[in-house]
Amino acid sequence: MENQMTFYAPTETERKLFLTRTYLWMGIALLVSAVVSFFAAESGLIISILKATGGMGLIILCIAEIGLVVGLTSSIRKISVANAKLLFILYSALNGLTISTIFFTYTASSIAICFVSAAAMFFGMSLYGLKTKSDLTTAGRYLMMALLGIIIASLLNGILFLFGAGSTMFDWLISVASVVVFTGLTAYDSQKIMRISSSADNSDSFKKIAIYGALELYLDFINIFLSLLRLFGNRK
Repeated sequence: MENQMTFYAPTETERKLFLTRTYLWMGIALLVSAVVSFFAAESGLIISILKATGGMGLIILCIAEIGLVVGLTSSIRKISVANAKLLFILYSALNGLTISTIFFTYTASSIAICFVSAAAMFFGMSLYGLKTKSDLTTAGRYLMMALLGIIIASLLNGILFLFGAGSTMFDWLISVASVVVFTGLTAYDSQKIMRISSSADNSDSFKKIAIYGALELYLDFINIFLSLLRLFGNRK
C-alpha cells in the first residue's frame, strides 16, 4: 500500500479569520501606542521619567523595547497565545511611551498630517502586497539588506552627533531611505501574511503567527510615520 500525504486546506472563512486577526491586532497595538503616547505627553509622565533617570530614560526605554521584541520573536513558538498577546500589547505601550516625546518637538497638526499620510501609504502598499501576483520575495531580501544599512548608518550618525560631527543632511537622507524601505516592506510583509493564510487554521500556532505578523506590520507603519515626521514635521 502506498503512503499518501494529506495536506490541510483551510476554508475561506479560516483564511479570512487569520487575516482579520492579524490586522486587528496591528490596529489594537497602534491604538494602545497612540493612547499611551498622548497620555504620557499630556500628563508629563515622560518628562518625569527623563528627569528621574537623568536624561537616560529614552535609552533605557529603547533597550527595554528591543528586549521585548527579541523575547517575543525568539519565544513565539513556545509561549502561550495569551502571553504572546500580553508581550505585544506591553511592547506597543512601551513604544507609545517612547515616542511621546514627539509632542514636545512637533506641532499637533503636523503629527496628525504625517499620521494620516503614513496610514494612506501603509494602506496602499499593504493592499498591493495582498493583491499583487508578482513575487516580492527577492525584493524583500534587498529591502532587509537596505534596512540593515539604515540601522548601521543611523547608529554611526547618532554617535557622530554626540561628538558634534553629525550631519543633518545625512539624517535627512536616512529618513528618506527609511520611508522607501518600510513602504516596500509593508507590501512584502503583507504578501507574506497572505501566503501564510493559505495554510492557516484556527489553531494556537496560527493565532501566534497572526500576532507576529501584526508586529511586523506595526513596525512598518510606525517607522513610516516617524520618518515622514522627521522629513515634513513642523517643529515647535
